[in-house]
Amino acid sequence: MKSIRFHAHGGPEVLRYEDAPDPEARPGQVVVRVQACALNHLDLWQRRGLDRVRLPMPHISGAEVAGTIAELGADVTGLAVGQRVMLQPGLSCGRCAACLSGRDFLCPAYDVLGYQSNGGYAELVAVPAANVIPLPDHIDVIAAAAFPLTFMTAWHMLYAGGRLSPADTVLVVAAGSGVGQAAVQLARTARARVIATARGTEKCGKALALGADAVIDSSSEDVPKRVKALTDGRGVDIVIEHVGVATWASSVRSLATGGRLVTCGATTGFDATLDLRHLFARQLTFVGSYMGSKSELLQAADGFFRGWYAPVVDMTFPLAEAASAHRRLDAGHQFGKLVLTC
Repeated sequence: MKSIRFHAHGGPEVLRYEDAPDPEARPGQVVVRVQACALNHLDLWQRRGLDRVRLPMPHISGAEVAGTIAELGADVTGLAVGQRVMLQPGLSCGRCAACLSGRDFLCPAYDVLGYQSNGGYAELVAVPAANVIPLPDHIDVIAAAAFPLTFMTAWHMLYAGGRLSPADTVLVVAAGSGVGQAAVQLARTARARVIATARGTEKCGKALALGADAVIDSSSEDVPKRVKALTDGRGVDIVIEHVGVATWASSVRSLATGGRLVTCGATTGFDATLDLRHLFARQLTFVGSYMGSKSELLQAADGFFRGWYAPVVDMTFPLAEAASAHRRLDAGHQFGKLVLTC
């Protein structure tokens, strides 16, 4: 099969379009013929190299995949060759207490497709049959590839971490990111009030069109000051944060008393600080969030399939041009998801 692999860490230039061995479906697995695979910041970190993490080399990244089933392994039932599917990107054992209680994201063996396994930057990928989600005929394969990781993550952040209700005001930081555009739509669908941040007039306009009630241009405005103006001095109930050091302080200042900050990433750096006096005096809650459960993904997918929301796709690139897609994501020029097509 054709694939995008890297044999050593580095810049986008280390990504090679080359032949790789076809995967085989082991018992309980299926092989999916990839039609589309969306990018995530995790792909950039894998390519650059992660501190204290050793990846299998040569490496095939890619966690968000949609395509058709090409092969069924032994003991796989309920699925058929040729069936259109998207994939749950979280890999877990399925047997431990966490998995059996529906919290597979806490599995000791938890992995993300394309992290310690080969992912979707290829024509074929092998996955457990339990990770397969059949697609309705009306769902576009590119939209399906752009959906699972970001919407599952945003759903888990809003509901499990933020305890979202229609009475809440939610601040979504960086609405043009994958998680950001998902969080705006999910919070809007839940009838919460949504304030978003974005950089520049064009991205702010897109965030408004996506359903935000108000948008703050973080490149030119004081975010906490504007939040307080928009909330009559109160602040927001929930902050959806994933940018890290660059936005951390303003996110904390934007919280109302009793507010919840939920974070799933640190793309601008992880060495943030917190004044503990604010933590206890304002009775704030800080929640770390990573991925989500298959059950949450299926709940989010139900709304996607019903047409309540859909991922924003910024651009598509042929698989062979993965390096160009990495450069665009690295520069932060996108609004929404970047998708590779096979």
